[in-house]
Amino acid sequence: MAQLRQESDRLAKLDIEVIVVGPENSDAFRKYWQKESLPFTGLPDPDHSVMKLYGQKVKILKLGRMPAQMLIDKAGILKFVYYGNSMFDIPDIVDIEKFV
Repeated sequence: MAQLRQESDRLAKLDIEVIVVGPENSDAFRKYWQKESLPFTGLPDPDHSVMKLYGQKVKILKLGRMPAQMLIDKAGILKFVYYGNSMFDIPDIVDIEKFV
């Protein structure tokens, strides 16, 4: 999320709204969001329904959910999908911009 926070102005100029889906329950998610003052929308997903819908992987030996980035346009069409293999495997914003 650090990369998203650093790039939040750039993403806003591209008319990209960031929605972060997390595995925590609503209370834990809200507390984390407030503590970190994150500039985008957060969606708690404790039952993993969103994760399952988009095919995000869980690897227990790598501390849980693997990162997944998706770009969905305003018509609901999936324009870009990237599934990471570790918590540090995240595409650069430049790569995502190509699909805007």
